[in-house]
Amino acid sequence: MPTDREPAAQLTHHAMGTVMAHHAYGPRAQEALAAACQEVARLEALLSRFLPASDIGRINAGAGAAAAPVPIALETYELLALAADFARRLPDSFDPTIAPLVDLWRAAQAAGDPPDPPSVARVLPLVDHRDLLLDPWARTARLRRPGQALDLGGIGKGYAGDRVLEVLREYGVTSAYANLGGNVVTLGSRPDGSPWQIGIQHPRREGAILGAVALAGGCVVTSGDYQRCFTDRQGIRRHHLLDPATGYPADSGLISVSIVADQATAADLVSTAVFIAGLERGLGFLQHARAEAILVDSALRLYVTRGLRSRFRALEAPVTVLD
Repeated sequence: MPTDREPAAQLTHHAMGTVMAHHAYGPRAQEALAAACQEVARLEALLSRFLPASDIGRINAGAGAAAAPVPIALETYELLALAADFARRLPDSFDPTIAPLVDLWRAAQAAGDPPDPPSVARVLPLVDHRDLLLDPWARTARLRRPGQALDLGGIGKGYAGDRVLEVLREYGVTSAYANLGGNVVTLGSRPDGSPWQIGIQHPRREGAILGAVALAGGCVVTSGDYQRCFTDRQGIRRHHLLDPATGYPADSGLISVSIVADQATAADLVSTAVFIAGLERGLGFLQHARAEAILVDSALRLYVTRGLRSRFRALEAPVTVLD
């Protein structure tokens, strides 16, 4: 077990469109964090759709029936295969081809108003995970129709979090904490042997937390309607978690979903899917990530799944434990 006397290292950097902060303990902690940041940069170069030379950028640029399949790295292929598999198993709740809708709503946010219904109706048919064609033998990918595009924003940071932990282990680190833009991953316990206490953001009060979950290894990944949102001219909150079935921000009755699991890749994806699906249907998704959940609905009622009953400490609201 590491002790407080062991070297501690901290590193903050910007990657994948967000701020990431890492903390590690051990003789090679500083070296380990430098390597972890290099790994995140390498993954961004593979997976960011905003980099034309990335695997995802090249797939998106070549979308269309006449396009040749795009050779991609093994990691990219495996992540796309996982995303496609989850899209099949979690219908209308997650879709890696959501990018055209994301771009439409991003432009709307800049204008201060939602897109008009004809624009949504025009773009919505482009969102269809079945049009992502993967060849495991040639290790290629392509999109069937022009105008389609991939966006791995619902899984990329989770995958990066898992890779950060793998790199830290390779350097002998046994106690670490990393926050990748709200996706928190941990390695072991705190240096004194106690669990990490991961705060759950209050979805309606900036800077406040609803409670904390004890974690000694594993991750907490949160999706909420407060993270990237705008209020339109009619006073309606419009958030970034889009329903691939309707083309509009999800209106499932949930405003915050935190997934607690061993692996951040699946937890990242499932947090989005549960938020979009809602409480009743979303609970059935947890098995896909072998996960527990902390859920907040639009009335600010707080729910936790039974596996977190002894690990989650609420600060104010009463908690309903879900079977």
